[in-house]
Amino acid sequence: MEGILQRLTEYAASEVYPFHMPGHKRNMPEAIYRLGGIAELDITEIDGFDDLHAPEGLIREAQEKAAAVFGAQETFFLVNGSTAGILTAVSAAVPKGGRVIMARNCHKSVYHACFLRELRPVFLYPGTVRDYGIADAIRPEQVEAALRACPDASAVILTSPTYDGVVSDIERIADIVHRAGIPLLVDAAHGAHFGFSPLFPESPVRQGADLVIQSLHKTLPALTQTALLHVCGTLVDRGKVREFERIYQTSSPSYVLMGSIDACVRLLEDGSCWDGFAEKLQIFYKKTDGLEHIRVMNRDIMEKGCMKAFDAGKLLISVINAKITGNSLYKELLNRYYLQLEMAADTYVTAIVTPWDREEGLIRLAEALAAIDREDNGVFPPEKKSLAGCPYPELETALPLSEALTAPKEVCPLHKAAGRTAGTYVNLYPPGIPLVIPGEVITEEVIKLIDLYVRQKLNVQGVETVGETAGLAGDLNLPILK
Repeated sequence: MEGILQRLTEYAASEVYPFHMPGHKRNMPEAIYRLGGIAELDITEIDGFDDLHAPEGLIREAQEKAAAVFGAQETFFLVNGSTAGILTAVSAAVPKGGRVIMARNCHKSVYHACFLRELRPVFLYPGTVRDYGIADAIRPEQVEAALRACPDASAVILTSPTYDGVVSDIERIADIVHRAGIPLLVDAAHGAHFGFSPLFPESPVRQGADLVIQSLHKTLPALTQTALLHVCGTLVDRGKVREFERIYQTSSPSYVLMGSIDACVRLLEDGSCWDGFAEKLQIFYKKTDGLEHIRVMNRDIMEKGCMKAFDAGKLLISVINAKITGNSLYKELLNRYYLQLEMAADTYVTAIVTPWDREEGLIRLAEALAAIDREDNGVFPPEKKSLAGCPYPELETALPLSEALTAPKEVCPLHKAAGRTAGTYVNLYPPGIPLVIPGEVITEEVIKLIDLYVRQKLNVQGVETVGETAGLAGDLNLPILK
């Protein structure tokens, strides 16, 4: 079966003249010549190239191959990222105005779906991984208790793996959810590589989840914005999935992105891409064996939480026992060692590793960590960190999200906001998981947490910094409801 990328390459080399979109006509202007190679493959829905929103030929075959490779009954190509898949899945599975049980550490796109569909969320709060302060897995017992308390819930939504690589027991949870007669939706945006190597846990697609969303671009060799929506079972109407997929995805899908998805699927089908990856990781672990203050969480994180598994492709590097903060380590690695990590939090940094990392890069990271670890004895002044507490404080809901986001607002200094109702989301980005959602009542606990993150110069979205400094002295403003 001929792949999309191959067909695009053949069309680019043909003598067919493009009196069709896009406007560059496969002849990118010299001023932006670097896009020339991409432009040769960039077409619209023309004869012989099928249509993503009504696939009958090339794209349908590619989606069927993806379903077979990933173990789904049906798979949809997503060119608007996992966000489009999450909006589609939630909208198809839960009626407008319905109740949904969801993990509190879901991505903000799940909250956007709740807003658009006027849903009433019931939250499952993750525990905290001992000694490291990150969010743990959602336990099956939590899901079971929530279903007893909310028998009118239409679906359960979890994130597994989380942004940190924490994996819930999806198989057990799926069984519990199905006994209640409703579907399980899993945001596995960071787990597209699961199930393809013994290094990684099994994919939620093969563990009973009904709708699974996976970003190919996060951990696999596919272009940014590429993702998949997998459908299994009969608990969600396939017609509704197709209907909402057409609503949330662009009507002009990129063939370059679809070609990237198809090529990635074919690479996974071959399977040889994982050869040598375990050896690269072992080199990194061996070189970081002697770290004294900085700690690679992967070594013992499973022992400190209730998670079912942990993603070996996420390197979580803790500074809880060091003088510096996560953001300071992040900046040291970037500015001194030219190592760009994925994310900085208050007490750790995250590095994503895949088979396409070079051994040289992992060695550089290990050696840089060793050097910084030695300097922690005297070079770095101690910095304030949040060493305990819940990553997502439980807040009371004063107004439904669907009403609060569009309600009249005013600006309030953060230090005076306790007891007031939030009018916006507040979250670190990445990962885009809300600390506060519109309609929740602000507490002193969450004020202190937000203030700490701002003082550490983390990317806090939702609060406005006024003046040169930031903190409880009155330099942070937050939109609240009037």
